[in-house]
Amino acid sequence: MHLDSTGKLSLDHIYAEPDPRAYFRTLRAFDYHLPQLAKPYLAKLIDERGTPTVLDVGCSYGVNAALYRCDTTMDALYAHYATEEATRLDRAGLIERDRALVRSRDVRFVGLDVSAPALEYAHAAGFLDEAIHADLEQDAPTEQQSAVLAEADLVISTGCIGYVTERTIGRLADLPGGRRPSMAHFVLRMFSYEPVADALAGLGYDTVAVAGVFRQRRFASTEERERILDALRTAGVEPHELETEGWLCAELFLSQPTETVETRGQA
Repeated sequence: MHLDSTGKLSLDHIYAEPDPRAYFRTLRAFDYHLPQLAKPYLAKLIDERGTPTVLDVGCSYGVNAALYRCDTTMDALYAHYATEEATRLDRAGLIERDRALVRSRDVRFVGLDVSAPALEYAHAAGFLDEAIHADLEQDAPTEQQSAVLAEADLVISTGCIGYVTERTIGRLADLPGGRRPSMAHFVLRMFSYEPVADALAGLGYDTVAVAGVFRQRRFASTEERERILDALRTAGVEPHELETEGWLCAELFLSQPTETVETRGQA
């Protein structure tokens, strides 16, 4: 197993497939459940906003949108993609099967990711209404991309902060002609949210940490576990008992705008 520069297992290959079968097959082995644990928090934020546009940063195959729109669970999705029928289908057949799962379109979901194959599948399957293929760490969004991104009422992520930094999040909070979206980010404890919170504070945001620790997945190996625990201690973070027991964990940060773009323009 190859570990990346952060000490985490490198799973880049599962995001480059034309459909999510390898994604679910691989992550099921590590008991990956963070999107499921995030779902009730995100659903509450969505419900509070009526029928918002939700931007999922690092959305991959649209899992957060699928959980909400299909009124399903991670265990159900794991089973869905592991059936004998699913293994026999071609991509078009799998897409048709997935589109039948979608129950709700009341909320508009936009996905942002660097993986074109994952985005294309999530959009074709009906999990996402719009798919933005861009790396905002490297490049500013195009005018067309900005127009779509600026419609977001709520920006979410479940595990990409650390790879995505304040550069991307700051751009999403300060788009020309855009509103200040609320944000909810589930951040792996090995990464600090402070640079993001500081950048957002400069744009008129307040950030609060929600109490609790959320299991992302089990460590893939003893080496990964030890490297992550070392990284936590080096960063001055005391490992949680769930981490010492073998779980990669995240925390939830809510960043809310304290003033509108219009108010800032009048200051």
